[in-house]
Amino acid sequence: MTALDLSADRPARRHSLALSIGLALVGLNVAVAILTLFWTPYDPLNASGGRLEAPSLLHWVGTDRLGRDYLTQIMIGARTALIVGTGAVAIGASIGVTLGILAAFATRLLDDVMAATLDILIAFPTLLLAMLVVAASDSASLWSAILALGLAISAIVARLTRILAKRVLRQDYIIASRTSGTSWPGVVVRHVLPNIWPTLSVNFALQFGLAVIAEASLSYLGLGAPPPNASWGRLLQEAQGTVYTAPVGAIAPGIALVALVIGMNLLADGLRDVGDPTRGRSR
Repeated sequence: MTALDLSADRPARRHSLALSIGLALVGLNVAVAILTLFWTPYDPLNASGGRLEAPSLLHWVGTDRLGRDYLTQIMIGARTALIVGTGAVAIGASIGVTLGILAAFATRLLDDVMAATLDILIAFPTLLLAMLVVAASDSASLWSAILALGLAISAIVARLTRILAKRVLRQDYIIASRTSGTSWPGVVVRHVLPNIWPTLSVNFALQFGLAVIAEASLSYLGLGAPPPNASWGRLLQEAQGTVYTAPVGAIAPGIALVALVIGMNLLADGLRDVGDPTRGRSR
């Protein structure tokens, strides 16, 4: 193997490592979330432990101020984070891709109006928009948080889909497909969506991580999933007053949150490199 071949292999190995680490971190969170459906170290509502106990053989991460097992709360928090991230991305993708495709086929005037509207929505911080939607609902709940974050994500997805779809529709093979008798819905299914999907999937992974952070922020502010649903954001909020006397209560959910977000970012980076092999060689 020549020196050129060796240098070309290094980016590929680095990208493969990022993708592997991302899959491992995300896979660990998924495995923990699924495990909580069948087993947890203690009942989530069991407050029989001592208040703010240090990590021990009985409670590996200690207990909170109510005497509940911290490890159990963190494990259920992983399930909450994945539910919110998946639900928000699903809602954002459904609405965003639909609006983006429609904007790509719209008249110039309607396209300009939709583009300006999307830019205005994107200008609002995701967390602020989610807070407004949650505050407008009757009460804070897990599903209102998912809906709020999904609506916030949809504007970003719609804008990206519009740009990508318009780029594809300019290609010569679209004209050839239409000449051969393919309908516009057929063009979307056969050509537009397959060509924009790799880029969209990377964006979905990034939006997933942002949704997890936003949900934790909402829960920290008391606008997320209400008790007894465990959330990493609420665990951080509850540990705020005892961060000096029982720092594990703040460190453990913080590490879990950071690990999941980093895993999704590495996964997105790995997917981007897989979809565009030339990107690694251009670095």
